[in-house]
Amino acid sequence: MGGKQSKQHADGEMKQLRRKSTACEQSLTSADRIRKHTVTHFGYRVLSLSRRGMLDPPEELWEIVELQKLNLSLNRLLALPPSVGVLRNLVVLNLWGNQLTTLPPEIGQLQNLKVLFAYRNRLSEVPEELGCCAKLEVLSLANNRLTYLPDSLSALTGLRKLNLSHNQIVYIPVCVYTMKSLVFLHVAWNRLENVAEQIKALADLKILIMEGNYIHSLPRMLCCLTKLELLNVDYNEIQNVPAEMHQLSRLQKLACHPLDKGLHIMHNPLLKPIKEVLDGGLQALYNYLKAN
Repeated sequence: MGGKQSKQHADGEMKQLRRKSTACEQSLTSADRIRKHTVTHFGYRVLSLSRRGMLDPPEELWEIVELQKLNLSLNRLLALPPSVGVLRNLVVLNLWGNQLTTLPPEIGQLQNLKVLFAYRNRLSEVPEELGCCAKLEVLSLANNRLTYLPDSLSALTGLRKLNLSHNQIVYIPVCVYTMKSLVFLHVAWNRLENVAEQIKALADLKILIMEGNYIHSLPRMLCCLTKLELLNVDYNEIQNVPAEMHQLSRLQKLACHPLDKGLHIMHNPLLKPIKEVLDGGLQALYNYLKAN
């Protein structure tokens, strides 16, 4: 009998707790409910709303101004509202895998932003105001429909990694040559036909990927990039290489696997005797270039 009463008492307490929890939940604003999903990770306030099937971000999101990292990836967003500009503490903004056709000018108000992922969208342009994000270090605009970048991005002098691959770019945008902190530049699978001599300005580059374009020749000034550890020009239209290429001493082998460091150049209509020399490896190529 006592056991039955004890169980009823426990059930009553449980129901009372549920009612209190429900009342508390109902008293929260929508912003507070979203805020409950934020976490602190390595000292950053982080919120992930990835894979929610969202067509629009929730309006209450823009009230959480303390956010430093926001993940909206893999949704169905058609547009990012101007309200994003109020999140001025953002350091990382992840928008990849949506259906965005443009970014709002207000993105330029995110002056603490260091990382922007906007790849795999439908962007045909990016706003000039993106150049105001002077602290940007990593920018990925890959797998979009871009044909150019605005000159205002010349202000991104602290950018270290830039990915423009899988777009419709016919020449490396002029603004890129002012990004002198770049160590990684990915412009593969575009419509490039040549590379300007200004490439020499990117003296800190360690990785340069230009495969899958229509490049006919490599500029002599490319050989000034003596920090290069990976140069990928596979699947182009290259017939000859500059005689000064032996200066790229950190390219230590002919590479085949996409992730391997070294020189990727085999899939080109190289003319004899270079094609034959390459059969002897990278050192054989360098010896040939030095002798000629």
